[in-house]
Amino acid sequence: MEAIYADTKYRDVPVEEKQRLFDQVKSDMRWEETLYGCYECGICVAACPSARFYDFSPRVYAQIMAREDIHAFYELLNDSMWDCSQCFSCTRCPRQNNPGGIITIMREVAVNNGLESAKAALTAYSRIIYKIMSTGTQVAPDMLQPDFFPDWGPDVTAVSENLDIWRRMVPPETLHTTELAWDVAEKTRVELFLIWKLTGNLEMIESLDEGIFMILEEVMEELLEEHGYDIDDIDSVI
Repeated sequence: MEAIYADTKYRDVPVEEKQRLFDQVKSDMRWEETLYGCYECGICVAACPSARFYDFSPRVYAQIMAREDIHAFYELLNDSMWDCSQCFSCTRCPRQNNPGGIITIMREVAVNNGLESAKAALTAYSRIIYKIMSTGTQVAPDMLQPDFFPDWGPDVTAVSENLDIWRRMVPPETLHTTELAWDVAEKTRVELFLIWKLTGNLEMIESLDEGIFMILEEVMEELLEEHGYDIDDIDSVI
């Protein structure tokens, strides 16, 4: 079908490609529980924190996907989808629509298909992924830098310039280093890596950032061997 918006982008992308990606979203087993029809009450938009700061509307996702407008869908897939904070406040919809769930599926499709928009949107997360897998924590104090969190404005600059002082003032347990948020048991890190490995998440990372994937493989294989795991055996299970 033709897009309802005259200025829809990505007109040079073949219709067949847009339809292929749309069909992947619809074929997901979670799809049937995300969309029941929108009567435009606006509750999802009123509850959405991203709508307050970006040109973003969860209601648009329910409407576009229900209409199966593959042209507008492809635009959402490449652009505003990444503005969603995935808080799922939109699930208070009286029709039980779940725009956040729709976006979750769309993001997975974008990543699995190696869309450039997905790679660009997730570039900033490479360092966070590395921190999670190598230390077990998501954000370390030394990551609080202006270039990493530009949306914090001047506040992040003030924090970054006084990290050692802040760290001594608010130490979790007795840990004063700025390289870690807190100590995580190696057993937990091994289990986390195995979950990511066996569920295919590492393959998704490889498709987006081969460099960070290779670093993770090297770091975690060494840790696995220390705990008696054979990486070849794990690969054979997969």
